[in-house]
Amino acid sequence: MENVMKANNIFTIHIFGVNIPISDSIIMMWIIMAFLIIITLVFTRNLKTIPKGKQNVIETFVDFINNFAKNSIGHHWRSFAPYLGTIFIFLVVANIVSIFSILPTSGELYKITGLAFFKNIPEFTIAPPTKDLNVTATMGLMTILIVLGAAIRFKGVKGWLKGLLKPMPIMLPFNIMDYGTRTLSLSLRLFGNILASFIIMELIYGVIAPVVPAALSIFFDLFDGCLQAYIFVFLSSFYISEAVE
Repeated sequence: MENVMKANNIFTIHIFGVNIPISDSIIMMWIIMAFLIIITLVFTRNLKTIPKGKQNVIETFVDFINNFAKNSIGHHWRSFAPYLGTIFIFLVVANIVSIFSILPTSGELYKITGLAFFKNIPEFTIAPPTKDLNVTATMGLMTILIVLGAAIRFKGVKGWLKGLLKPMPIMLPFNIMDYGTRTLSLSLRLFGNILASFIIMELIYGVIAPVVPAALSIFFDLFDGCLQAYIFVFLSSFYISEAVE
């Protein structure tokens, strides 16, 4: 269980005398980003004026994100819809990726095929990178930096500073502290829910026949993963709305 709750270093990159450990969370993020880039290239090739097929799918999603941003943020929504859409897609895939843990590991592929190629690949478990607090904390910080930048961009430095003094000057330290508490709220909520779901599924897989965990995975992996992605994006849009209005 201890290994489940922490990121495992798979290998280390040596650059200019500096050792950079690469954990399983980082590798999973690389894989997810590569997957999303490929899917994006496939779905955005040969776009037509009159959409059909796969273009209908991508335009439906874009319309959903645009309407969500418009309703949540207001008339400045265009500046933030791309970020909200990108983070939503990434989080959905990252949160539900453990569904594919049924795939064989590199060690198992080596035993099956006998190919030395698989033997030389570092073995790691397919698990949500968002069960790593470092990942969720970075994403929370990223959102708060966007909130801060949005406030300065649309209100100006003076307007932003005046906002820190509302509703009264004595609230200044609390308003500054609010950036930190919101970062913690975003990161810990996502981290706690995904880690809890992952641990529950690991325990279930260990004590119950495979058919039952497969059914429960629909809730703990798929439904909860999508729900947590939506909550993160919703809170991000709410914080941005407060900053720009």
